[in-house]
Amino acid sequence: MRLLILPRYDALGASSRLRMLQFVPALQSEGFDVDVAPLLDDGYVSDLYAGSVSGWKVARAYLRRMRLLWKFKKYDVVWVEKELFPWLPAWFEARWFSNNVAVVADYDDALFHRYDQHRIGLVRWLLGRKIDSVMRRADVVTAGNNYLAARANDAGARHVEWLPTVVDLDRYTTPKPKVKKDVVVIGWIGSPATAHYLLQLTPVLVELAKNQAIRCVAIGARSDQVKGTPFEALPWSENEEVAELSGLDVGIMPLLDEPWERGKCGYKLIQYMACGLPVVASPVGVNVDIVRQGETGELASSIADWASSLARLVGDADLRQQMGAAGRRRVEETFSLQVQFARLAGILRDAQLRNHR
Repeated sequence: MRLLILPRYDALGASSRLRMLQFVPALQSEGFDVDVAPLLDDGYVSDLYAGSVSGWKVARAYLRRMRLLWKFKKYDVVWVEKELFPWLPAWFEARWFSNNVAVVADYDDALFHRYDQHRIGLVRWLLGRKIDSVMRRADVVTAGNNYLAARANDAGARHVEWLPTVVDLDRYTTPKPKVKKDVVVIGWIGSPATAHYLLQLTPVLVELAKNQAIRCVAIGARSDQVKGTPFEALPWSENEEVAELSGLDVGIMPLLDEPWERGKCGYKLIQYMACGLPVVASPVGVNVDIVRQGETGELASSIADWASSLARLVGDADLRQQMGAAGRRRVEETFSLQVQFARLAGILRDAQLRNHR
């Protein structure tokens, strides 16, 4: 199969790296003839996280993708992340597709809400149903959770498949048992775009620190984003993230219960569990499917829940070990590249067959 992968970002973009790029070596080993063409490069992502985006760089990226799509018909399947051209209307998107090429559209967040809930009415009018149009056109839609799958079905998608975000067990090797420590490390991993969720936990952690020895770290946040909180910002790098996570004792994922957050795929929870960590998370979206309450971690609905769950885990090393081991088993069974790759390969092959029917 001649496969064209069209991620939104290059390797620095977490969604593209995890949903698509990490599968490339396995696809090639299975005989797929793979070309990869990100829309936006690592320079764009670095600029984005720094708060400065060049419109000229974006324009050049769009032109580069347009030139590539003139060669669309030489592929059997095109696997696209979310959409071909962000912020351009559905009719422009549709003109690049060919009925002779199968399309698989992948979603790991509620991108449609960026348009249909935009504060500007003109954007809602022009783009509010754009993603629905892409979903209908695709031969297969892959969705990272039930919220996204439901939107695809409501949009009239021809075929929808659940495909979770996963870790590669060759990178996340079996963790060693944790040793008891005088200071328990509570940690979070993410990007500057999501660090604001940590602010709601400041009162909880300040109070917890009065009675128990804890250290709080935020891997991937900027220092200015956690100023005035108990969190210490640590730089993120792909090469070091597993080692950094392995140094934690408890992994957290606070969220707001709003439409955008319901579309998230809980990847940080999967990372924590892969490293043998117990987790505490807001019961929002896919989190309630990933976390098994009382077995792999805790779901905290309120500030009081967060306080009691964290206090219990910080004070009980055996419970942390037990839940961490259960979480690791869950990742090995469901949320690993090694398990989900066969499903992905089948989805891509099925898309080609569906296109030729």
